[in-house]
Amino acid sequence: MSNIVAIVGRPNVGKSTLFNRLTESRDAIVKEVSGVTRDRLYGKGEWNGYQFSVIDTGGYATTKEDIFEGEIRKQVQIAIEEATVIVFMVDVMTGIVEMDQTVAQLLRKSKKPVLIAANKVDNTDRVGLSSEFYTFGLGEVFDLSATNGSGTGEILDELVKYFNKEDESVREEDSLPRIAIVGRPNVGKSSMVNALTGQERNIVTDISGTTRDSIHTRYKAFGFDFLLIDTAGIRKKAKVTEDIEYYSVLRSVRTIENADVCLFMIDASEGIQKQDLSIFYMCEKNSKGVVVLVNKWDLVEKDQNTMVKFEANLREQLAPFNDVPIIFTSAIEKQRIHRALEAAMQVYENRTRKIPTHELNEVMLEVIAQTPPPAMKGKYIRIKFVQQLPTHAPSFAFFCNLPQYLTDAYKRFLENRLRERFNFEGVPIKIFFRKK
Repeated sequence: MSNIVAIVGRPNVGKSTLFNRLTESRDAIVKEVSGVTRDRLYGKGEWNGYQFSVIDTGGYATTKEDIFEGEIRKQVQIAIEEATVIVFMVDVMTGIVEMDQTVAQLLRKSKKPVLIAANKVDNTDRVGLSSEFYTFGLGEVFDLSATNGSGTGEILDELVKYFNKEDESVREEDSLPRIAIVGRPNVGKSSMVNALTGQERNIVTDISGTTRDSIHTRYKAFGFDFLLIDTAGIRKKAKVTEDIEYYSVLRSVRTIENADVCLFMIDASEGIQKQDLSIFYMCEKNSKGVVVLVNKWDLVEKDQNTMVKFEANLREQLAPFNDVPIIFTSAIEKQRIHRALEAAMQVYENRTRKIPTHELNEVMLEVIAQTPPPAMKGKYIRIKFVQQLPTHAPSFAFFCNLPQYLTDAYKRFLENRLRERFNFEGVPIKIFFRKK
């Protein structure tokens, strides 16, 4: 069984601050405004040799019935069901309020072990104010300051009593492929995650910018096993006005940098936009595998040639790196969603492919002999040896006598021959010329 800690409570009591402290990260967006966190956010922590997962949840509220509150409550309830032990966060400055009582009642029904974290005990004057929280009847109360870290050691010592020493699920996840779904706001990224997992994993609304954090989900079904990451939509810098959205976009960019393969999603009803291309080039620049998902295909009026024309136009706009799988999907109708996963895992395999040096030289030196590089300034360029470099993404070094005279056109020629002879679909290739 996994060691999972869920942090729950009403809005703006410091749940995300504690999450960042337990995971020693800055993955959760923190701002003194209620409702910043919406989806369940997962992270990893370690204490005294115990590894565990931490779930940050949105603030549980019943007073505001806006479009997000009901969905946030669902996410909190799912987190409670998943957890091994629950940290119930309260605020010593405000004491017990009606929403705290509502959350306490929910936790009593869960029958899960609960630790009460009385947050914002930032100085000695506030010590002892937490005694009123014993009236919940949920167990031990711990004075805590999530901001400066005081009291976290005591609560961690208590948490690990509920854990198994070896949590294999945490160790396994470090070696799993990381598949990120990226794109502009409101193209259907969270809907795709929900369709694949078969549960309301992420909150979905028609409002762009619903997702704020990068949400990790372990997907283990139909022979697949990888980390699926939903990201906030990436908009132009000029259109990012709020601090929260700025940090959301920043986390999405970091997710691209840390991913192995990006499921790059566009809206079929709008076609590819300038901002879509910016995101695509970001994936390419970071040497990530790419699968293009044309989502909301069910909304497009079609004839027998629509898909062929759309794909041809798309590849033209993605040039020069257009050797990518393009899949037409509908997250709502669940059309071709598993084909998208198959393509992503194939691209991951292509990205991690290592070609033996002798095989690489047999193939490429023959290609070079048939089409040698053009002479420059009366000098002949001779490529004598090819080697794949030990990098995360495919990179190749061509050793020759005059590397400074090799042109970009010949570099593209070599890349195209590599793609023809070895399967690197969906993967950017880097080529370097070195002096032999």
